[in-house]
Amino acid sequence: MSENQLRADFDRARQKAILHDLVAAVGRRPNDLIPYHELRRRLSPEGESYRGMRTVPVRQIVGSMDRYRDFDRAFLPRQRHTQARWKSIDRAYYQDQALPPIQLYKVGDVYFVKDGNHRVSVAREKGVEFIDAEVIEGHIRVPLYATMKPEELLLQAEYAEFLRRTNLDRLQPDHDIRPTRLGGYDEIWEQIRLHGLWLSEFRGEEVTTDDVVDDWYRHTYCPITLIANERGILKRFPHRTEADVYLWVMRHRHEIEARDGHDIGPAASAAAYAETVVTRNPLRLLLSRFQALARDVVS
Repeated sequence: MSENQLRADFDRARQKAILHDLVAAVGRRPNDLIPYHELRRRLSPEGESYRGMRTVPVRQIVGSMDRYRDFDRAFLPRQRHTQARWKSIDRAYYQDQALPPIQLYKVGDVYFVKDGNHRVSVAREKGVEFIDAEVIEGHIRVPLYATMKPEELLLQAEYAEFLRRTNLDRLQPDHDIRPTRLGGYDEIWEQIRLHGLWLSEFRGEEVTTDDVVDDWYRHTYCPITLIANERGILKRFPHRTEADVYLWVMRHRHEIEARDGHDIGPAASAAAYAETVVTRNPLRLLLSRFQALARDVVS
C-alpha cells in the first residue's frame, strides 16, 4: 500500500471531521467525544466487573479516557499529529494484519476507550461494525445509550449518582424526579442533606439516609409538585419538569425566608411562587391592577 493512498485516506477522514464540526456549529449541537472524566465526575459506579474479551458494536463507543480532543463524535481525526499512528493502523487494514484488541470501559450500553482510539477511528472510517475489545464494566442503576446527546447522557449519569446516594428508586419506585439541566440533582441532594440535619434535630436522634429521603419526598417534594400542578405552573412551562419547578420554588422559598425571617413551609412557598408566575403575565398583571383600581373607586 502506497504512502500516497494512506495519506489520502487520512486527509479524507480529517476533512469529514472538519465538515462535521461546521455542520454541528451551524446546528448549535455538540460534535465532541464524551470525556470519561466528565462522566466519572458525575457518578460513582456501584461496582465493577471484568468482562474479558468481547465483540463490541463500534457505534456504541462514544467517548475516550484521554484522547477525546483528538477525535470528533464519530471518531474522525481532528488533529494533524494523529496522522502517523492513524496511517499505521490504516496500513494494517490494507495488509490484513491482525491488530490487538482495544481496551474499553463500559457504563450502561456505552463504551469509553482506554486504549485503542486510533483503531476505533480507522475501523469506523472503514465501515467496520464490530471490534474486539477487553472490557471492564461499571454498574449503575439507569440505562445509557449511544443515541443520547452528550448532555442527555451526562444528565442520565447524574441521575444514576442521585439514585445511588438516595436509594429513591427503591424507596419510592413511582417517583419522577427529572431536572432538565446539569447540576440539578446535586442541588436537590444538598436540600435533602439539609432536610436530614433538620429532621435529626427535630426528632432528637440520628436519622438514616433512607428515612431522610423518604420524609423529604413525602413532606417537601410532593406537596410542592402537587401545588405546582394544581396551580397550572407546569402548563405554562411545557418543556420543563416537576423537578425544575420544585427547584424554582425552593429558591423562591429561600428568598421569602431571608426577607421575612421565618419558614413558610413547602406548600405555602409553592403557592407563593405560583402567584408570582401568574403576575409575570403582563395581561394578567394589568387586569389585577385594573381590578384593584375598581375596588378603590367603589370603596
